[in-house]
Amino acid sequence: MPLTPEEFYANALGDADQDGRVALSRMTGWKIFPFEREGLRVVPLLRPEVPEAPRRGEDGLACGGCDAPLGGTLWENERWRLITFGEPSGAPLVMMLQPKGHYDLIDLPEDLAAELGRLVVHVSRALESLPGIARAHVSRWGDGGAHLHLFFFARPSGFPQLRGTCFAIWDDLLAPVPREMRDADAHTVALTLESSFGGSATAPP
Repeated sequence: MPLTPEEFYANALGDADQDGRVALSRMTGWKIFPFEREGLRVVPLLRPEVPEAPRRGEDGLACGGCDAPLGGTLWENERWRLITFGEPSGAPLVMMLQPKGHYDLIDLPEDLAAELGRLVVHVSRALESLPGIARAHVSRWGDGGAHLHLFFFARPSGFPQLRGTCFAIWDDLLAPVPREMRDADAHTVALTLESSFGGSATAPP
């Protein structure tokens, strides 16, 4: 049986100091960790807040996934859309896959769940077919919104320092890639997906 929030909090503090700061460990020792250990401090671990505040799309709150303008859509079929994620960032390309219906991961109907698996593979193949891209990282967090959204991060080749889970941090630290290059690569991915999976790529911006 999982720990209660209070039990988890007590256990997680472990060897924390009097302010609730746990020791730096594990990830900070990885070669791919993007910061030097010296001078880093962990923020205090706050007490649990139960129940949690509702996410966007829950308890009557507006849903960004349902209300998102289609202008950012790169590819779509009758059930899914693939969009670029906001402004250009440090990764060559960051994309987001969403169902058009209001579903989170755990309540996807079986047909959409099966289609999601195939789409993850096809989008990843399309990203990794771009010149200079070594890997397509796929992430799903979902703490901000109740509408399912999967992130695809294109990791550039030749940079082993950018491998792994810290790449999402590097994406925020590195200078943004030029918009015209980001958009051109995104359109290429959409055309590749149209060819391999079906659906329709939209006109480039």
